[in-house]
Amino acid sequence: MPVTVAVVAGEAIARYGFGNGHPFGSDRHECFVRELAAQGLAGEVVHASPRTASLAELTSFHSPQYVEFVQQKSLNGDGFLDGGDTPAFRGVFDAASSVVGATLVAVESLMSGACRRAFVPIAGLHHAARDRAAGFCVFNDCGVAVEQLRSRHGLKRIAYVDIDAHHGDGVFYAFDDDPDLLFADIHEDGRDLYPGTGAAEETGKGLAAGTKLNLPLPPGAGDAQFMEAWEQVEAYLRARPSEFILFQCGADSVAGDPITHLRFSEAAHAHAARRLCAIADEQGHGRVLGMGGGGYNRRNLARAWTGVVRSFLDRDA
Repeated sequence: MPVTVAVVAGEAIARYGFGNGHPFGSDRHECFVRELAAQGLAGEVVHASPRTASLAELTSFHSPQYVEFVQQKSLNGDGFLDGGDTPAFRGVFDAASSVVGATLVAVESLMSGACRRAFVPIAGLHHAARDRAAGFCVFNDCGVAVEQLRSRHGLKRIAYVDIDAHHGDGVFYAFDDDPDLLFADIHEDGRDLYPGTGAAEETGKGLAAGTKLNLPLPPGAGDAQFMEAWEQVEAYLRARPSEFILFQCGADSVAGDPITHLRFSEAAHAHAARRLCAIADEQGHGRVLGMGGGGYNRRNLARAWTGVVRSFLDRDA
C-alpha cells in the first residue's frame, strides 16, 4: 500500500539562515530540494507550504518575554540573540516563526490523516530554550510541536528521537521532569562538542527520573557504534508505546561535517527513519515527523535528508 509523505518546504523557511559565512546558511534548503528532485522523489511526495506560527503557538512553549525580545531584535537586525552563535537579522522573527509554522503544518497533516509521514528540511531547532536562543536556534519548533500535540490534538505520550551530532538540550531540559515526553538522543559526547550536555547519567528528574535516554558517542564513532546505540533506542521506544514520533535527523553526524566529529554514513539516517516508521506502525498510529536539524556539509545534508524521505516512502535505496 503506498505511503503518503508530505514535504513542507518553501521560501518562507529557506530565509531562515545566517549570512557572512555562518555554517547555517540559507542555501541549505535549496541543496535538499535539488537532491530530492535529482533522485526522482519530488514527484512522489505531497508538497505543502509553510505558514507563520501565531503568537499563541509560539508562547505555548516559549516565554512571552523571549518572543517579544526576538520581535524587537528583528526590527534592526543588530547583534546576537544569544552569546554569539545566533546572529540577529532583519526579519529573523518572521523566518523563525515560519520554521515553527512549517513544523505545525506537518503536525496537522499527520493528525488529520492526510499523510502517514512528513518531513521539514529547515526545522528541528533543538537548542532553543523556553526563554532564550542558543546554537543557531531561535524558536524551538520541536518543543512547540509537543505542546500543540497535547493542547490542540489531545495526545499525551510523544516520542522525541534525535540523531543530530549535538545533544538536543533545548528539548531535554524543557521536558526533563515530564515522564510522558519520551526522549532518545544519540549524539557526540558533550565533553567534546557543544552544548556540553547529554551525559548517559542524564535520565530525567522528579517523576521522570529514569525515563530519558541519552547515548553519547566518542568523536570518530561510525556506523558500527551508531547501530549499537540504535538498538537501545528501539528497545526504549518499544517498552514505552507513544502516540506520535518526532525525529530530529540532523546530518552533522555524517562523516565530513565541518564542525562535528562523528563519522556516520548517510545510511544511518535512512535506517533510523525506516525503523521509526516500523515502530510507529506497530504501535498503531503510524505518525513520524522528520525535521532536518543540523548539518553543514551541503552534500551530506542533501543526501541524508533525501534518504529519510526515501525511507518514509518505503522505497529501496
